[in-house]
Amino acid sequence: MDGLAGAHPKHLLLRLKDRSITEDDLYKLKLWRESEPDAPDGPWYEDFGTFKICGEGKYPKTFLLKGQLATGEEL
Repeated sequence: MDGLAGAHPKHLLLRLKDRSITEDDLYKLKLWRESEPDAPDGPWYEDFGTFKICGEGKYPKTFLLKGQLATGEEL
């Protein structure tokens, strides 16, 4: 996975703000990214408890709030 600089960086930054992602959440995301997770070719998501990151293939696409339904393979 190529990190957060994928296909839609402006969209991701807007969603960070809209979803009120905290510094603690960003740290969790950083640690997860540093673990070099393998992303499937299709839709996927990672649930961090307070938020989810969703993507397709090697690119993240959006953030969801806790309780919002994510589709695809859970990583």
